[in-house]
Amino acid sequence: MSTETTPPIQDTTNEAAEQAETPVDTGSKAAESEAAGSTAEAKPKPGPTKVPKTKRTLFERLEAWISKLSTRNNFWNRVCSMIWLPYAFRSGIKMSQDENTYRATLPFRRFNKNWYSAMAGAALLGNSEIAGGNYVFSVCGGDYTVVCKHLEYKFLRPCHGPAEYRMTPLEDIHALVATGEEFNITIRMDIVQVLVPMSEKKLVDEVDDPNSKPAKPKRVGRCTATFHVTPKAHHKAKKLRGTKKA
Repeated sequence: MSTETTPPIQDTTNEAAEQAETPVDTGSKAAESEAAGSTAEAKPKPGPTKVPKTKRTLFERLEAWISKLSTRNNFWNRVCSMIWLPYAFRSGIKMSQDENTYRATLPFRRFNKNWYSAMAGAALLGNSEIAGGNYVFSVCGGDYTVVCKHLEYKFLRPCHGPAEYRMTPLEDIHALVATGEEFNITIRMDIVQVLVPMSEKKLVDEVDDPNSKPAKPKRVGRCTATFHVTPKAHHKAKKLRGTKKA
């Protein structure tokens, strides 16, 4: 004789009622997700790490003082060039500056001439690096090193007199220096012939004629130079890291 057992019927009505009575707070979850997203957005992005300032040695202070002295006037620039820049000393390039323009003048002397009595192309090209580097160095000061990365010169016409380099920075160099970081700066230089050799008769005629106008400077070339400027503190910190690793 077999007996059949009927499985107990589960009471699902109470469970459904309990689930219906429990409210789902979707608004709080959305608020929490928005708050988490805003917190993630509010975190500042890591910027460039600045090198901490360290106490300078006697040699470093002396070097900075000499660097600042070399940009004070032409006399000290010539003295420093005689020791560290013999090519600039022999060429006789001189710096001048007013409120708006920084200029460098290359004299028309035998050292800078070629075989047919014109300004040599090598002299114009080589002194363009010196002129642009002196300008950047005068703005940055003795706490920076200035290295030429790229130099491009376009010859337009022969130069038969002293050449003048007129500098124009293509970026705001003062703002770049204010950051305290290393940077690249591009300088555009217009090279003009400031004096044209004239015969004695032509010179007398121009002096006697009050309506005569002086000859305009002729542009003999254009140069674009890019310089890499690095604080000396960066070099010192890099050297210390290399010493610690060793």
